[in-house]
Amino acid sequence: MMPMASRKSVLLLLLLLLELGLAVVPAICAVHRVCIVGSGIAGASTAFFLRNYSDSNLPLDIHIFEQRDVVGGRMAMVDLAGDKFEAGASILHPKNLYTVGFTDLLGLKRVTESDSSAFGFWDGEKFVFRTLQPGCSVFSKKITDLLNTLAVVWRYGLSLFQMRSHVQRLLERFTQLYAANRKAYSTVEDLLRSVELYDATQHTLADELIAEGLSAQIINELVTVISSHVITRINYGQNATLSGLAGSVALCGSGADLWAVAGGNWRMADGLIKYANASLYLNEKVVSISSAKNLYNLSLASGEVENCDAVVIATPLDEEKISFDPPIHLPDRHMQHTFVTFVRGLANASYFNLESISSMPDLIGTLETSAVPFTSISVLKSYNDSDKAYKVFSRNAVSDDLLDLLFSRRDSTIRLDWAAYPHFKAPEHFASFILDGQHLYYINAFENAASTIETSALAAENVVRLLLERLSHGSLKTKVSIPVVSSDRKLYKDL
Repeated sequence: MMPMASRKSVLLLLLLLLELGLAVVPAICAVHRVCIVGSGIAGASTAFFLRNYSDSNLPLDIHIFEQRDVVGGRMAMVDLAGDKFEAGASILHPKNLYTVGFTDLLGLKRVTESDSSAFGFWDGEKFVFRTLQPGCSVFSKKITDLLNTLAVVWRYGLSLFQMRSHVQRLLERFTQLYAANRKAYSTVEDLLRSVELYDATQHTLADELIAEGLSAQIINELVTVISSHVITRINYGQNATLSGLAGSVALCGSGADLWAVAGGNWRMADGLIKYANASLYLNEKVVSISSAKNLYNLSLASGEVENCDAVVIATPLDEEKISFDPPIHLPDRHMQHTFVTFVRGLANASYFNLESISSMPDLIGTLETSAVPFTSISVLKSYNDSDKAYKVFSRNAVSDDLLDLLFSRRDSTIRLDWAAYPHFKAPEHFASFILDGQHLYYINAFENAASTIETSALAAENVVRLLLERLSHGSLKTKVSIPVVSSDRKLYKDL
């Protein structure tokens, strides 16, 4: 240790040099501690964009708090008799630029979803529409696909094209949210208005489709048919009365080239958190957030208190018991609970008035009627003719009595109750991305516009640019970028 006299001499010498202008003291940039609540795709994307958009003039220390013992949030898996299946967010679209970029960057394999399975629509007494079962050979599958397409066109005619035209126009506006010169918005309304999508959140999907010329009578069945894969795999659990933008985003989830991450979509969140070199705290529930003198205190259920310069809420606050001091204001919104039941065994063909299991569609969606106690049932995996894995969606918990009617044999059963999405209801009202006028941010404010893996990443990207520009007092300007893998090893490419 340096003697006291020596330290005084050094200090005096330094002061003398400063006085003479001969000493230069390097500027030290303060490290900003950003705390993220939630490790789903919103929280993981936030960590990723924070790390890649910040620079040496604004160093960040990123911390993520997750109340469960695994990352991924609603991108969860379930183990059914030794096989793992997606229990939450299941599919992605080929035009989801952020998630496609994430998987490429992280080296994750994408698995394309089959779109050739037979499907039917049940009204409680009969199938109102049913496609042909695909054959075994490539040729027979192509013929079956052609015949099924002709059957759909014959049944729905011009209405089919009118609906798809409407959805396509909305999607073209949606892709403008990836534009490189887009500013960071502090409100969901302004973000949506910038690409002319706000009005679609103020009317129901039925209203939007009626305006396109579809009859009210055909909308219920047509939307159910065309969105069949959405009902079974994404499952907003609502009908055509949901808000127009959410419904249109849901409708675009049917068709070819839909994909998922091999091993589970949760791997995206896991990889992004590791890539961002963020500190991850599992089994740490945040119970309260208070602020004073430009600093936030996160109180954890464990009794620990964490100090942060900025806080990003990346989980829906609708059912989270987090207290805020000072209080925050959120518009009324509740979550749509989806009941998911996984069954390993064999379905009961006679329940659907079919003679054999071989004639039963792999996917059965139901029309909007109180006579049907479930939303859909689908085959996840076929082991042989008498052993399959199924996924049943319903709006209420299914009883053993109902399952015994739906299945002739149940070897394994798993039930889940998901607070899966907001209950979409036009006109939608949104919370702000900034909850307190300072540095408390809320990504899930966007979620009652549309709730998907991609829209969560998109909202996170907007919030990160907003946070960094405000934290740096406008000195750090960022442009929208998507992750890419290129030969020169750059991580980002401007759009």
